[in-house]
Amino acid sequence: MKVVAFPRNEQGSGASRRLRNAGQTPGIIYGGSTAPVAIALDHNALYHALKKEAFHSSILDMDVEGKVEKVLLRDFQLHAFKQLVMHVDFQRVDANQKIHVKVPLHFVNADVSPAVKLGGAIISHVMTELDISCLPGQLPEFVEVDLSKVEAGASVHLSDITLPAGVTAVQHGQEENPTIAIATVPAGQVSADEAAADEEKK
Repeated sequence: MKVVAFPRNEQGSGASRRLRNAGQTPGIIYGGSTAPVAIALDHNALYHALKKEAFHSSILDMDVEGKVEKVLLRDFQLHAFKQLVMHVDFQRVDANQKIHVKVPLHFVNADVSPAVKLGGAIISHVMTELDISCLPGQLPEFVEVDLSKVEAGASVHLSDITLPAGVTAVQHGQEENPTIAIATVPAGQVSADEAAADEEKK
């Protein structure tokens, strides 16, 4: 995904305000062996790009006056109540150095799982994104979680997910195998099933 930016020579809050009034968003590119570069981006293009999932979890081609660098979106600030991107940060990536980034989880096949199809369960997503580590060239836009074999009352854990080649999950805290999703049967559904079973016994 390509991002076009322009060098930003003026610094400070006043200069940033003037940029925003002109329909641009101030930003910065940092990291690597090169000095940080202050940039400005077209606000509307950036605002729409931020709505795309891939923009947050892909290596981006940052074009500044014809010079293209590989970067990752690292942070952005939104206005408290206006639809306005106040500032954006990008980090340079080295093709030979592993990166640490969060990618979204895509849950598939819930509707054909025994939990939903046979058990009337509701699958709750405990996690919606995953911290991973990999080389830039191996970065997936998302990680797929296949729910096709989940039974009612069961949980899906990190160990149940097949990660793409070269990708490892970054663990936090004490939990070695965190829960990704849970298939729970609603209380009313349990009662209805039990009532039906009782009727059959009579």
